[in-house]
Amino acid sequence: MRRQWAAEAGAYGWGGVAAVAQATGLSPTTIRKGQAELACRALPPGGRRAGRVRRPGAGRKSKTAEDPELVQALEKLVEPMTRGDPQSPLRWTCKSTRTLARELTAQGHGVSESTVRRLVQAAGYSLQGNCKTREGSSHPDRNAQFEHINAVVEAFQERSQPVISVDTKKKELVGDFKNAGREWQPQGEPEEVRVHDFMDKTLGKAIPYGGYDLTENQGWGSVGIDPDTARFAAEAIRRWWWTMGSPRYKQARELLSTADGGGSNGSRCRLWKVALPELATELAMPIQGGHLPPGTSKWNKIAHRRFSHLTQNWRGRPLVSHEVIVNLIAHTATQQGLRIQAELDSGRYPTGLKVSDEELALVNLIPAGFPGDWNSTSAPKRRQN
Repeated sequence: MRRQWAAEAGAYGWGGVAAVAQATGLSPTTIRKGQAELACRALPPGGRRAGRVRRPGAGRKSKTAEDPELVQALEKLVEPMTRGDPQSPLRWTCKSTRTLARELTAQGHGVSESTVRRLVQAAGYSLQGNCKTREGSSHPDRNAQFEHINAVVEAFQERSQPVISVDTKKKELVGDFKNAGREWQPQGEPEEVRVHDFMDKTLGKAIPYGGYDLTENQGWGSVGIDPDTARFAAEAIRRWWWTMGSPRYKQARELLSTADGGGSNGSRCRLWKVALPELATELAMPIQGGHLPPGTSKWNKIAHRRFSHLTQNWRGRPLVSHEVIVNLIAHTATQQGLRIQAELDSGRYPTGLKVSDEELALVNLIPAGFPGDWNSTSAPKRRQN
């Protein structure tokens, strides 16, 4: 190729061979040989480019031509059922191209990692992660409950009554621990954090509990330092109301709270059924609650309209203190208008509290017609004169 490229010296005219030889260091004989090769090359059908550089049949044979059984051996290794095959030499191992090349070589099929990569791609394989599509068995009233919650939310919004979605975000270790994600830093100066994620007993954990106003696209965050209990969840709603809810909904006569089916605000949590009526009594208005069906917590509005943006806001930043966490939550905003307020809840909420049947019977809890386990109204207790 080099001598044929240099053979373009003919375009220079008389003295071109000598000039190119002096500039490139090639022998004039070599350049003339290249000119002769170019002169005798025939154009292929179509004439888009010159003929072959190599003679027909020249060049290294492909691996599949040299080893006809290579593809079959490779497909046997990457077959999806191989990992559970007790006869497979790669069972329970990661099927990387390097591992595949090593195993094929051990079987007598000498092949490189790059060749394996080309072969698996040609066979229709690609690197893919797991896809969350299987939800398992669903409750027979699942769809009906979603429709019910949607209808109740729309009815509240038509009456200009507050509607919030509540939930607890993942508990976070407080301290200089690694936080997933990447953030811009001076090159070669990453944020240094601890090697092991063992909880700092002095700083403890942070429990971010939040409320999301579906109508106003506004959020509230209470960062707790004690266990996530129903009392803590009810206190977060109370703080949201007096800080954000009450100024916005001056004509509010009732409140709707939607939540998932488990956790501190779960449909089966007895303490939640006690704490919510107590809050309704303090706010002097009924609180209607609707729980999402089991296994559908990801559809809770707060999960993807608030928590997702919060995770993006503090990615790659060590949560070194509760104050840092509160500030990061409070400074989370989106172009769609999401704004969040947050504060630290340093209250203590003991665990292990038991609610007896007698105590639960005294609660002013009104089950809804459909179904009462997921939908109910916490009515305020009547004041006695």
